[in-house]
Amino acid sequence: MSHPLNADIEAYKREVGMMKLEKLIAERESISTKEFPIPVKELLARYEQLYTGAISDVLREHALLDQALPGHLKPLRENRTVAGLAFTVKSAPNVKITGEMTFRTKMISELPADTMIVWDTTGDEKATLWGGVMTATAVGLGVKGAVIDDGIRDTHQILEKDFPVFYKHRIPNGSLGRCLITHYQVPIKIGDAVIKPGDVILGDIDGVVVVPRDIAYEVLVRAEEIKANEKKIFGWVAEGKTVTEITEKGGYF
Repeated sequence: MSHPLNADIEAYKREVGMMKLEKLIAERESISTKEFPIPVKELLARYEQLYTGAISDVLREHALLDQALPGHLKPLRENRTVAGLAFTVKSAPNVKITGEMTFRTKMISELPADTMIVWDTTGDEKATLWGGVMTATAVGLGVKGAVIDDGIRDTHQILEKDFPVFYKHRIPNGSLGRCLITHYQVPIKIGDAVIKPGDVILGDIDGVVVVPRDIAYEVLVRAEEIKANEKKIFGWVAEGKTVTEITEKGGYF
């Protein structure tokens, strides 16, 4: 007698086959492991010399118009620019408590250095997913920063650690009994942006942008070119060149 679970799996395979979802599944659920041509730390350091606007412009050249996270995500420190590889987390409002700390502990134990935690809370408005203890732990593990589409608390403790955080609001409510972590290191979506583990995340005073891993180095080089071009344009403006003269030189506004 076949196991009921096997029957469910076979039924799912038939459904997927009939609906021809293979390409959609590959697009949505695939996670790139492409190697960068330079060390990760160098890649991230060079990204941190840039700014989200330039990166967004380059992504537009790739016909990627939905790579910026929602504007309600604001930096706790406006003077910091930070880049890291995405470590994704998914949670949702839930009254269940049992098993939450065990799963959270497992997740934290797997946090690699040089990552940016990007947390999709499924629209939660009543809990905080980030606070002082999480910050201290992340700093100790070499995590670069956190993007939390929800509340934070223990703000003074976060500030003491000089840890970049982008967040939606502040509220004192803890997460236990209010939400539940369901997944991590899976593709997530915040606003219109899809974030996959290993993508490059850049955050600054203007917000947060997601760069797909497969084109991250190409985007970096092009953005550095744009930054150099803009330095020339600012120089022409300072020299008193007219708009027409600047445009004829290849400048833009």
